[in-house]
Amino acid sequence: MNSNIFYIVFVLIIVVGSVILHEISHGLVAYWLGDNTAKESGRLTLNPIKHIDPYLSILVPVILYILKAPVFGGAKPVPVNYQNLKWREGGMALVALVGPFTNFLIALVSFLIGHFTGFLYGSGGEALAFIFSELVLINLGFMIFNLIPIPPLDGSRVLYAIAPDGLRNVLTSMEQYGFIVVYFMIVLFGKIFSSIMSNGVNGILDFFYFLVGR
Repeated sequence: MNSNIFYIVFVLIIVVGSVILHEISHGLVAYWLGDNTAKESGRLTLNPIKHIDPYLSILVPVILYILKAPVFGGAKPVPVNYQNLKWREGGMALVALVGPFTNFLIALVSFLIGHFTGFLYGSGGEALAFIFSELVLINLGFMIFNLIPIPPLDGSRVLYAIAPDGLRNVLTSMEQYGFIVVYFMIVLFGKIFSSIMSNGVNGILDFFYFLVGR
């Protein structure tokens, strides 16, 4: 029982830390491109209260971990006024992409450290192997999940930048209901969704192992 609590606590720590860095990266790039909305809203901070969505940042990842499904989730979207951004829609796409890219970098760096130290394979003990493997898997799950092109997930911002006006109007109208759509998608198509997520994570892991010649 204590062991299970230990693992769940570390999953929560990894989830919270990952979503905070994900959201801060959005805000920083928006700020560098000319929009200070995120900064004025207090989102360029490590304070988890500013970023965490109780359902998507905590409940969903923990339930998925307990069910042994791919762990994914998100946080409160960072407020960005794309009209203030350099390159407008193009700037918004960059702001969106940097979040999943941050999760990718966390996963890659964790994998490389874990691989070359042997921690990923248990040389430092079971706890370290668990921490490094979850750092990799959770961040890859976050990356793939957030690239789904449904508002307000990051993939929709990228799609908006290249979409025709008709599709842009659809994406805009979905904005306030987007998370509801995502929730229902997870509930109704859980197995299919889980399979897609697993295949995506495994594909990237294969790439990581290719990089280290394993």
